[in-house]
Amino acid sequence: MITRRTLLRRSTLALSPPACALPWAALAQVAPSATESQGYRGLHAAAQRGDVEEIERLAANKALLETRDAHGRTPLHVATFARQRGAVRALLRAGADPGALEDGRYDAVTIAAVADDETTLRVLLEEGASASLTTSRWDGTALIAAAHLGHAGVVRQLIAAGAPLDHVNNLHWTALMEAIVLGDGGARHQACVQALLQAGANATLTDRDGRTPLQLAQARGYDAMVRLLREHTPGKL
Repeated sequence: MITRRTLLRRSTLALSPPACALPWAALAQVAPSATESQGYRGLHAAAQRGDVEEIERLAANKALLETRDAHGRTPLHVATFARQRGAVRALLRAGADPGALEDGRYDAVTIAAVADDETTLRVLLEEGASASLTTSRWDGTALIAAAHLGHAGVVRQLIAAGAPLDHVNNLHWTALMEAIVLGDGGARHQACVQALLQAGANATLTDRDGRTPLQLAQARGYDAMVRLLREHTPGKL
């Protein structure tokens, strides 16, 4: 299990974390298992299989929209994990709470962001879900999770939806910092850094040890990121 202490220790390393340890945000989420999915009944079952007609029928009882499974997942969480876009739309239009958090403190937007599921994310945002919620045990955001994982398309969608660019999580990192500290320095994370900088992310904020994004990129030898940071914030770094 990847702990907060492990993440903080990695932030001091000059080298990027090993690729196998990268997706800690994904590991923190618990998708329904095959056994759980087979055991679902009612609205959870309809959400899992994408049965829009059944969702519309059952959702006449509004209380059912917020029922929870053993991990605190609502039908909307289940539909999002299952990539059942029609079900996601039907649940939201029936009145499901788009900001509901499951036991790991993830909302549907963050679940889609971590999964790099741009299509489901688009449906959620079109139907009024927020890109601004504070989620996860790290008090982060969907944008921070997506930047960390190098999901550039998701990052751009969330930025367009008004996600807070400079939210600081309890590791004292922003989305820009996580794209560097927990990224691999490659093209995907470079694209995240570029999107964040173009949107106006603050490159002068510092981590818990007083290091700027530029200093973090320099320490890791991420030359392309160093160039991006210098190009987008001339005279400020």
